[in-house]
Amino acid sequence: MTEYFKIGKFVGTFGIKGELVLKHNLGKKTSLKGLKAIFIEERKESFIPWFIENSKIKNGEEIFLKLEGINVREQAIKLTQKEAWLPEEEFKKYAAKTSPINLLGYDIIEGERVLGKILEVIEQQHQILCRIEFNDREAYIPLHQETIQKIDNKKQQVIVSLPPGLLEIYR
Repeated sequence: MTEYFKIGKFVGTFGIKGELVLKHNLGKKTSLKGLKAIFIEERKESFIPWFIENSKIKNGEEIFLKLEGINVREQAIKLTQKEAWLPEEEFKKYAAKTSPINLLGYDIIEGERVLGKILEVIEQQHQILCRIEFNDREAYIPLHQETIQKIDNKKQQVIVSLPPGLLEIYR
């Protein structure tokens, strides 16, 4: 089964011909040149492809996208606030190697215990929050100078030392 990674969200429309503004967290300026489709999760684990007619860079975090079948502003408005996803292979092509979003899919490990796989990366001003599934519940693990011990890109692992009691709220 293909794994999908969330890269951002459609935050608005542009012009009258149905262009959308995609705010992404790929960590670098990109127009997604060569990308054929972007995916929207219509229902949980059900990703629908939207084919890209053209794209251009707006700034370091935003792209103008023209999608097939979206020809007027009113159609585009229906897609605003929807999250945009890419299959793993495409995601790896377009994300900056140094971007925190590249931690998606990595295991978070404390001591000898695998806490969970990183499902989402939320960038905040002073730290990064990683959403994982821990004890069959959604948990948020903060990553910053004091919690990260090592990032092993080969093994796709983030080794952490968490404050005492942090995981207790997820039991």
